[in-house]
Amino acid sequence: MARLRLLTFNIAHARGLSLHQGLRVPAQFRHQLLKIARLIVRVEADIVALQEIDENSRWSGSFDHLQFLRDHTGLPHSIHGVNNRLAGSYHLNYGNGILSRWPFVHSENVPFGQKRIGGKGFLFVEINHPQGRLPLLDLHLDHRSRPHRLRQAQRLMRFLDEVRGRRAAHWRMPPILCGDLNNPAHWPDATAVLLGYLEERHDYMLLPKSGHGSRTFPSPWPQRSLDFVFLPATGGAVHTEVVRSMLSDHRPVLVEFNLA
Repeated sequence: MARLRLLTFNIAHARGLSLHQGLRVPAQFRHQLLKIARLIVRVEADIVALQEIDENSRWSGSFDHLQFLRDHTGLPHSIHGVNNRLAGSYHLNYGNGILSRWPFVHSENVPFGQKRIGGKGFLFVEINHPQGRLPLLDLHLDHRSRPHRLRQAQRLMRFLDEVRGRRAAHWRMPPILCGDLNNPAHWPDATAVLLGYLEERHDYMLLPKSGHGSRTFPSPWPQRSLDFVFLPATGGAVHTEVVRSMLSDHRPVLVEFNLA
């Protein structure tokens, strides 16, 4: 039985607690990413799901943040799911990204719509763990509108139904979902809808469990639970922690589980 450690973290374009990444200079982004890399190493994460990570954006130093983290964490495999692209002198390219100790054998990126800036989406991968393929979905939902989030959840559920039919024969376990959902589990919103959908098909746990210790936003004094991991019960959660950190406006969530 293998034990894995999964971290999900909205890193806010590596701007830290600044109001906007455009207010910082390039050297500050590298310094901030080094701090994030040290956190990833410190918590001994095997897989890291990131949101708001830049591939090459003018407002955050015009370099690949995921490649930088890969170089400084020792996690040798990475894949970027870019949901926003804007060409020209003020170029922007960002979305979700995943770091892994093991290689990827399949990936699909699905933006919600075709926005050039501000759009969300999800990145689905299969990780070639020695004990079998791990399906993982890295998700970021809209922060402004409940109707938008619910439509995005419906899009995600249709994708999961479809990808299950195509790919499930390869999987070691049902998909793990994680990311920044921008709504707490106790609201009649997308998090609760997704959990209900998943539980109809398999036994899932929503982590971190509700309570004061589950709050992730804003990071200096967390008041809301916005960041989650949907873990199949077959994974057997061993440890869940909202990691104390002020490297972004969100705190990261760490889940350790057994690959039964």
